[in-house]
Amino acid sequence: MAVYTHLGAEDLARLIDAYDVGALVSAKGIAEGVSNSNWLVETTGTGGSGTRFILTLYERRIDYADLPYFLGLLDHLAGKGCPVPRTIHDREGAAFRMVESKAAALIEFLPGVSPTRPTPAQARAVGAVLARLHLAARDFPQTRANAMDFAASARILEGCGAEALATIDPGLLGMLAAGSAAAALDLGALPQSQTHTDLFPDNVLMLGERVTGLIDFYFACTGPMLLDLAVTHAAWSFDGANAYAPAIGEALIAGYQSVRPLESAERALFAAVAKGACLRFVASRAEDWLETPDDALVTRKDPMQFVRRWHFYDQSGAALLEG
Repeated sequence: MAVYTHLGAEDLARLIDAYDVGALVSAKGIAEGVSNSNWLVETTGTGGSGTRFILTLYERRIDYADLPYFLGLLDHLAGKGCPVPRTIHDREGAAFRMVESKAAALIEFLPGVSPTRPTPAQARAVGAVLARLHLAARDFPQTRANAMDFAASARILEGCGAEALATIDPGLLGMLAAGSAAAALDLGALPQSQTHTDLFPDNVLMLGERVTGLIDFYFACTGPMLLDLAVTHAAWSFDGANAYAPAIGEALIAGYQSVRPLESAERALFAAVAKGACLRFVASRAEDWLETPDDALVTRKDPMQFVRRWHFYDQSGAALLEG
């Protein structure tokens, strides 16, 4: 999340007036993330929709043709009791509106805090909720291809160019060959569902050990459930020094398997898929580092974090699902 487009108070008030949520009281820009402009909005409230919402203006990596999938998936999962925010539809029933030639959506605000130092109990709870989401989403009628699959990661790295990658860190150069290897993986035979594919701790809201919200579904797609688990494992299972935290990693996988046990083919491919998951974030972070405007209200993320995690899965990933 971030703020790239600045809307004035009158523009925000006019937009909020299109929804049955009361009048605008306040709107505060949210500075985290790299893809969209976001505000925490408070209204006077009406129509049973609460008084706090997240307003998103879609800026980057979003094909507007995908918005019915993203927003419909939220409503489908919320209707099945998964802890995800509902889409607030406007007075005409639309899930999103156009503002300054950009799509905007109003999303339910959920309580909770994103964990900064997850405990094993929290990791186990997240694993279980992720498995519940996968099972609940299997009958969602829409599909979406993964725009950030392994082949796309390889193309992004190649597009950045070796010279530009070296200006970030020379260690990125070794990922060019790794990207080509990941792109050759065939995951088509693995069990499929709708997947979040970006479930970092800052996309999870918790109250204690209870998950109250999974948010930011704008990389969601149809694909192997194992990839979603691998992305989440890579995002959660390393400490502030980027060292693997076995208690967290083991708890997350145990929580997931308490709801949906992995099949033998998934267990065999976990390390390779986790490496591919790391490469996706190496590629997207390198691209963002090179392309983010200097005056944007956004904090760049270090792609080398996931280079180091790639090396962990390359050396030790095969042992994670033994026994």
